[in-house]
Amino acid sequence: MSEIEVFLDDTPGEVRGMIARDGRFEHLLIQREDDVAEHRLGARCVGRIVEVHPGLKGAFVDLGPVAPGFLPFRGQDRLDVGEKVEVEVSAEPREGKGPTLRLVGAGEGAPRLLAPGPTVAATLARLAPGVTPVTGLPAIQASRDAEEEAGWPGALFTDTGLDLVVERTRAMIAVDLDLSPAPGTAFGAAARTRANRQGLQAAARMIRLKRWGGLVAVDLIGTGQDGDVVLAAAKAAFGGDPDVVFGPVNRFGVLQLALPWRLTPLEEVLNGRDRRRRPEQRAQDGVRSLRHGLLSDTTLPRITLRCAPDEAALAGPLVARLGPRAHLIGDPAIGPGAFILDEG
Repeated sequence: MSEIEVFLDDTPGEVRGMIARDGRFEHLLIQREDDVAEHRLGARCVGRIVEVHPGLKGAFVDLGPVAPGFLPFRGQDRLDVGEKVEVEVSAEPREGKGPTLRLVGAGEGAPRLLAPGPTVAATLARLAPGVTPVTGLPAIQASRDAEEEAGWPGALFTDTGLDLVVERTRAMIAVDLDLSPAPGTAFGAAARTRANRQGLQAAARMIRLKRWGGLVAVDLIGTGQDGDVVLAAAKAAFGGDPDVVFGPVNRFGVLQLALPWRLTPLEEVLNGRDRRRRPEQRAQDGVRSLRHGLLSDTTLPRITLRCAPDEAALAGPLVARLGPRAHLIGDPAIGPGAFILDEG
């Protein structure tokens, strides 16, 4: 049986949920108070068709005072400009694109939010039913560890000699599996099969943690693969999601599959489209560290977060919610993204 750990970090401004399986993180959920509720996965809205695009086989939908979403047509869907529809967000925004929508039915009234998407706590309960989330200091540490792990491009597994790299381009996700066994270790078919199975499991976990979707090409170890064995291992690794499409293993030993996009990629959530840490996220990092310090030693009368003045301006309302022991100073001598905690 796999050991599943669930963590819930509720810091002012941002809630994070983490799930680890056998000591490895596979989910990092993040919801911020300033997120656009109409763009969150699972949100339901009334929208108005503003453009029908036959070439894209869909329509753009006005969701109110936020960026529009795109509604792909299914089967015999026929909608006209001006029609009111009820829709649900099936994929969050990414790379400058608005959310992808699913048609629920006819709508009434002005474009507006009907129901927000599920909370982090609700999503954790769905993904790990019956497991009570750990909160407080361990959850803050798990948040940091999961984010660090999500930044890894690969991993080396000493038990099998598997060398794994997972990279994403605009077009696809490339997974490279290689075998570097220890001296004296067998390099036969059984070792390759074991490493391929482990590589598929690890790659699927990393892709879930990074919140990626799209076309995936897995360069397996060796050629002449048993397609049925590889396909069974891939289905076990990527779960029972009915929207995952698996292709055959080609003669070059490459397995292709397509994963649905659902969440905004983690690197975009944390760093924005330009891949630089957003000022709001830097301020949030400081607030989380201040909360960690407050929980670590409840006997200290005060702990002060010192950070760059522009980040202090963003962090101020959040620090105020941490209680009378939490203090904040904007220090021009501190650079962007850096902060100091002063105790006492």
